Amino acid sequence: MESKTPAAPKPAAKHPDFLTHLEAYLARRDGVDKLLKISRYAAKIVLASSALPETLTLTRRLRSFESSVGVSRKAFRLGKFLQDVNALRSTCPSSKQELLLSVIAYGGEGLYYFVEQFVWLAKAGLIDSKHSRNLARISAWCEFIGYIGSVSLKVRDLKGILKDEACLLSSIEIAKTRGISYGEEEGKLRKLKEKKLMKKLSVVQDVADGLMALADIRDGKGRLSAPVLISSAGLLSAIISTHKNWLTC
Repeated sequence: MESKTPAAPKPAAKHPDFLTHLEAYLARRDGVDKLLKISRYAAKIVLASSALPETLTLTRRLRSFESSVGVSRKAFRLGKFLQDVNALRSTCPSSKQELLLSVIAYGGEGLYYFVEQFVWLAKAGLIDSKHSRNLARISAWCEFIGYIGSVSLKVRDLKGILKDEACLLSSIEIAKTRGISYGEEEGKLRKLKEKKLMKKLSVVQDVADGLMALADIRDGKGRLSAPVLISSAGLLSAIISTHKNWLTC
C-alpha cells in the first residue's frame, strides 16, 4: 500500500501591515473625516487655551486652517443621511419603546446630515449666506435630538451585555466547582468584554458630540459651552471614532 505524505499545513492568515491597513482606512469616507476632525479640534484646543498670542502669524494661520477644515468636513457628509435611512429601514425593534428610540436616534441623525448638506452649500457660497445661521441652528437641534436617542439605545444595549456577562460568569463559577471544562464560556466572555468596552466608548463619544451640539444650540453661552471644554470633547470624540473605524477596517 502506497504511503501518502501528509499535506503541508496552510500558512496562518496574515494581518495586513500598517501601511496596507492605513490605505484601507483612508479609502473610507469616515476615515478621512475623523482625521480631519482630530486636526480641527487639536487646532481649536491650541487656540482656545490662549497658548499663542493673538498677534502671532501662526495663530491667524491656525484659525484659517480650523475654519477651512470645518467646511471641508461638511462636504464629506453629502448623502450620508442615507445610512440612517437604511439603518432605520433594517431595524427590527423588540418593543414600542425601542422603535421610538430608533426613530429618534436614526431620524435625528439623518435629518442632521441632510441639513448639513445645505449648511455646506451656504458656507461654499452657492446658497445665500443669510440662511447659514438658521440652517446651522436646525442642524444642531436635529443632531442633539439624535444623540439623545442614540445614547438611550446604547445604554439599553449595555444593560443587556452586562446581564449576559453576569450569566457567563455564573456559568464559569458553576463549571469550576464541578470540575467541568469552561474554555468555550471564557472565549465568549472575552468577546463580550470587548463588545462592552466598545459600547461604553460609543456612549462616551455620543455624549461628547451631544455636548458640542448643545453648545451650538446655545451659541456658545453657558459653562458647558466653554471653548476649551467643547474643543476637548470634539477631540475625544474624534479619537474614539478613529479607534473604532480602525478596528473595523
